[in-house]
Amino acid sequence: MPNSPPTPSSAGRTNKSGSGPNYFDEGEFGPDPDFCQRTLRQSRSWLMARQPRTVLPGFPLHIVQRGNDRLDCFRRDGDYMLYLLHLRELADKLSCEVHAYCLMTNHVHLLLTPSSGDACAVLMRNLGQRYVSRFNRSYQRTGTLWEGRFRSFLVDSAGYLLACYRYIEQNPVRANMVRTPADYPWSSYHANTGHRPDPLVTPHAEYLALSEDPNKRKLAYRELVENTLETSDINRIRESTHTGMPLGSEAFKARVEIDLGRGLGRKRPGRPKSGSGPNFQAEKESGSDPDFQMPR
Repeated sequence: MPNSPPTPSSAGRTNKSGSGPNYFDEGEFGPDPDFCQRTLRQSRSWLMARQPRTVLPGFPLHIVQRGNDRLDCFRRDGDYMLYLLHLRELADKLSCEVHAYCLMTNHVHLLLTPSSGDACAVLMRNLGQRYVSRFNRSYQRTGTLWEGRFRSFLVDSAGYLLACYRYIEQNPVRANMVRTPADYPWSSYHANTGHRPDPLVTPHAEYLALSEDPNKRKLAYRELVENTLETSDINRIRESTHTGMPLGSEAFKARVEIDLGRGLGRKRPGRPKSGSGPNFQAEKESGSDPDFQMPR
């Protein structure tokens, strides 16, 4: 009788009898037991419905993407430059305005405004394909580089957008990699503060509203970024990173629900259980940014 295809409950197990193909030890990944274990973990999610991504044309979107198993996605300066080159080309092609970015060693932050509902997904897919293909060839590796789907959430312009600007550009400081944002070369800080031009960056209206005078505007923004973001703002941004819930007022969220024609699936009110939230202090002491630490 022909062999049956593997089911989610048996995915990743080696066929000891040798009577059928070992789907997870063959193909482009080669005999990689780590890949088998990852596939086993991922197979459990096949039975769970994927939550729809909340995207609206013309609304800012904060995007975060992490390297698989938190491994480095950038190993040398040329990697950062290549990623930014592809990002600029695709942003222009798909009419996505990039307002802020930060390329960390093992994850990426982007703040952009897409022109259409699918522009963001197409940009991230094509960007990943272009970059990973070159990265794998350069370092003689195979397989995925990014961990699953990128995370994203809508941002309410009024009162929240500049907080995301600052959050993104202060990321290397929070990770104890540099002393000030100006010391880190792979972010939009240098463009937004006027230190050097960056054709990738398009100012948002909220940024432009800081001052009509370009020099005063850059100075005002520089002073904003030099001040540490409030802990409450950091926690709100991280919560939206984990849940995909729009970052903004209740009125903004209600408007998003109307525009989407569906509810956002908000959490019930109430205090979380003790010990159920991210351990931000532990991550801080370890020298890494806890953007991706999941609630326990």
